[in-house]
Amino acid sequence: MQDKDIAEIAAWLTQRGLKGATEIELLTGFCEACRHSGMQLNRGMALMDTLHPVYEGRVFRWDSTEVIEPVFEYGATNEGISAENWQKSSFYYLQANGLPEVRRRIGFGDPTDFYTLDVLKEAGVTDFIAFAHPFEKAGTIGDMDCFFAHFATADKDGFRDDDIATLRRLVPALALAIKCTALGRIARTIAEVYLGEDAAQHVLGGKITRGKTERISAALWFSDLANYTRISDTAEPDEIIPMLNDYADAVISSIHEAGGNVLKLIGDGTLAIFKAPDQADACAAALKAESLLRHRLRNLNAQRQIEGRPVTEIYLGLHIGEVFYGNIGSQDRLDFTVIGPAVNEVSRIASMCHSVDRDILMSSNFVAAAQVAQRNDLVSVGRYALRGVKRAQELFTLMHPA
Repeated sequence: MQDKDIAEIAAWLTQRGLKGATEIELLTGFCEACRHSGMQLNRGMALMDTLHPVYEGRVFRWDSTEVIEPVFEYGATNEGISAENWQKSSFYYLQANGLPEVRRRIGFGDPTDFYTLDVLKEAGVTDFIAFAHPFEKAGTIGDMDCFFAHFATADKDGFRDDDIATLRRLVPALALAIKCTALGRIARTIAEVYLGEDAAQHVLGGKITRGKTERISAALWFSDLANYTRISDTAEPDEIIPMLNDYADAVISSIHEAGGNVLKLIGDGTLAIFKAPDQADACAAALKAESLLRHRLRNLNAQRQIEGRPVTEIYLGLHIGEVFYGNIGSQDRLDFTVIGPAVNEVSRIASMCHSVDRDILMSSNFVAAAQVAQRNDLVSVGRYALRGVKRAQELFTLMHPA
C-alpha cells in the first residue's frame, strides 16, 4: 500500500471519528478501504471494555464475504466459560505479556494456540495478527484501558510485509477514532444511569448552568418499601442490598416501560415524573406504571418466597402539579431534579399509605386530571392532614381487580 493510500485512510478515520461515526462503521470503513488499496484482508475485529452497569465491553466484527453479527456486548470475563475463553485469546496473551502484537501464520505451520484460531484455519484463513494499544492512566475510564484488534487473511501467501507495516501505522488511528465514539457512548450511559434518560438529555444538551430551571406540569410518583425499617432490622445484613435491588428494579422498570423518568433514588424511595402535553395522558402513564409494578411485584414476591427471602410491598403516592425542573446545587455539585410544593406533597401522600392501610394513594388533583374512564376505578378514602401541607387533602385509592 502506498503512502498516499495510508494517509487517505488515516484522514478518513479522523474525519469520521470527529463526526461521530459508530464503531462498526469505523471498522467496516477501515477494512474495506484497506481491501480497496490492495490489502487482502478478509476478517477484522475490534474489542474494547466499557463502563456499563451490565456489560463489560463491546465487540465489533467485519467479514469480507460472510454475513455475521457485526456488534455484540459481552458480560463479565472473570468467571466460568467466559473466563476460560478470554484466557485462551490472543488479546489476553498480549495483555498478560505486555506485548503490542502477536502473529500466527496458521496456514504455514504456526500453531492454532489461541481461541478460535482452529476455526479460522478450517475456514481458509492463512495469516492472523492481533494488536493491543493500552491507554495511559489519564486516558482510562473504568475498565476501558486498552484497544484490541485482530485481522486475518485467506490469501495463499498470507499477509505481505508491507501489509503488516501498514496495519502497524493505521491501527492506532482506528483505535483513537473508536475510542472517541466509545467515550461519547459512555458519557450517555453514565448520565442516563445516574440521572435518568430525560434529565441526561438535558444535561448532555448543555443545560448545566446552576439555577437554570424550567417550570413544567407533571404527574409525580413517589414510592418506597413497606415495612423497610422492620425488615432491615431483622433480615441478614447481606440480604438488604439484594432486596433493595430486586424491588428497585421492579419499580424503575415499570416507570420506564410506561414512559416515565426516574429522577432520584432515596434509600428505598423513588421519585419519578411523567410528562405529557395533556395532563390526562401523564396521569394515564403513571397509572400504567402502577399496573406494571403490581404485576412485577406478584412475580417477584412469589419467587422470593420460594427462595425463603424476605418480601414486602410498595407504598405509592401519585400527584400532579407544577414543579421547577432543572439544576439545583452549588457551583461544583449540581443535581438535576424537580422541586416545589408538589414534590413535598407527593412524598407526604406516599407516607400516608401505612396509616390508611392502602398500597396506593392519589391526590384529588391527580384524580381530577385523570382520564374519565380511569376515574371509575378510583375511590375516596377521606380527607387527611399531610405534614408540611397547609390544608387537609382528600386522598383516593385504586380498586384493584380481584
